[in-house]
Amino acid sequence: MATPKKRPRPRSELRPSRRVSFRIVGIGASAGGFEAFGEMLNALPIDSGMAFVLIQHLDPTHESMLAPLLARKSPLPVTQVTDGMAVEPNHVYVIPPNAKMGIQDGQLKLMTRAGAGEKNMPIDYFLQSLAAYCKDEAIGVILSGTATDGTFGLKAIKAEGGICFAQDEASAKYPGMPASAIAAGCVDFALPPRKIAAELTRIARQQPSSPRSDAAAPPALPAGNDGHIRKLLLLLRNATGADFTHYKSSTIHRRIARRMLLKKIGSIREYVEFLRRDGAELDALYQDILIHVTSFFREPEAFEVLELSILPKLIESKTAGNSLRVWVPGCSTGEEAYSIAIVLAEYLGQRRRKTQVQIFATDLSEQVVDQARAGIYAGSALTDVRQEYRMRYFVESNGGYRVAQSIREMCTFARQDLTQDPPFSRIDLISCRNVLINLEPVLQKKVASAFHYALNNNGFLLLGKRETLKAFPDLFSPVESNGTFYRKKGGTSHLRSRAIVASQDPPKAAMPLADLQREADRLVWSRYGHAGVIVDLSRIISGGD
Repeated sequence: MATPKKRPRPRSELRPSRRVSFRIVGIGASAGGFEAFGEMLNALPIDSGMAFVLIQHLDPTHESMLAPLLARKSPLPVTQVTDGMAVEPNHVYVIPPNAKMGIQDGQLKLMTRAGAGEKNMPIDYFLQSLAAYCKDEAIGVILSGTATDGTFGLKAIKAEGGICFAQDEASAKYPGMPASAIAAGCVDFALPPRKIAAELTRIARQQPSSPRSDAAAPPALPAGNDGHIRKLLLLLRNATGADFTHYKSSTIHRRIARRMLLKKIGSIREYVEFLRRDGAELDALYQDILIHVTSFFREPEAFEVLELSILPKLIESKTAGNSLRVWVPGCSTGEEAYSIAIVLAEYLGQRRRKTQVQIFATDLSEQVVDQARAGIYAGSALTDVRQEYRMRYFVESNGGYRVAQSIREMCTFARQDLTQDPPFSRIDLISCRNVLINLEPVLQKKVASAFHYALNNNGFLLLGKRETLKAFPDLFSPVESNGTFYRKKGGTSHLRSRAIVASQDPPKAAMPLADLQREADRLVWSRYGHAGVIVDLSRIISGGD
């Protein structure tokens, strides 16, 4: 058996805090970026009400002249950042050399640049901290540059519902960085610098920012629109089959407000009428609500616990011929499922041939399921993947990387509505990160019950860092201090058990028993959301829990 290596702890994250009353735009640039940013600055008004923070790749050994050079191109004040500098609207801030920078409490915080042997990704670092701080009001811009820095930062902004720009390939002197972000699917506008400035100005005029704390953020839509929201949700349900009625209303409202801003529509009534006419926009809203943002080995400390603590318990409990079964609901584009498959392959080593592993990965979006099934990713997606994993489990394919066949064969991808479709069964480990956080309590209760039903006795559930199952102490108990892993408690679901009594006639011979089982599961789950049985007069045909 391979000995699991201790995974290094991730760099510390800046904690979110009370936001400022204006929008902050994070701009990343490298080779060719000085000219692009200068052109963008020259096209900005002096009173946009936004602050602009430039993260430029700089030589760490030389003093920077970037700020005074940009000041010649801009009507706005341009300042090189010092630690703790407060951000003000209608100002431009430039990162100093030999530093990485984040934002907290409206102040720019300087930290030591990555050391020798570490990847220096200052654009990603700042944009990720900007996303954590400004949430859906964050704006990210990637200008000319080589390699992939900034792609993960834009993904973080997109995940929070912010707006993302990239310089278009035709105008970028070095299109590597913007092209990487565009290929990752997280860019809302790909434009030349002057047009980026024009869009930023429009956004500032159409939807100015407002101060609010993260703990009590109001919806991004004005009150009194409930009727239009219901019509919109009905349009989504009719088009996709997905019912978002009991998703977090604040999340739904912000995603709607974001799409309205992007489409330059001022009222929810106009937007609903637009959705009736435009199927592409209806699909874009659907995809935005589902928040398809993930990465390989996300939250590395969770994978450390998985390697060192969880897998030994699961593997050692298996007997010959007894497969290890994993379920990844909300799998998005597949990185989480493949990460777990790689960790299992490493842990099992030579035992891999003798231990059957089945990983079921599901998502509500057919589009991302197809992407996951293909297993092809841009190079930027592998930034946080260990070099030895890259060599063993990925192969180059058409300018990107494809997950090795041996890993893909461990994973089965399918579309599934976690809130309506029957769950899997006899599962040892469920990894469902940052899904529950977007559901109202009524759906959280149903999904928690589904997980309890799906897991074997003493099976494990992995959640995101901001999620908890404290509301269901009779179903799960935390197994480590940070509470991301939970263990199933014995017994039946906390929902009151019911039975569906079938006709007194035995099942028709024309319906195979397996089909009857599936149909029974579907009916029971859609109506009651937990385990049940179907019986005839002589025997129990199927059951659960």
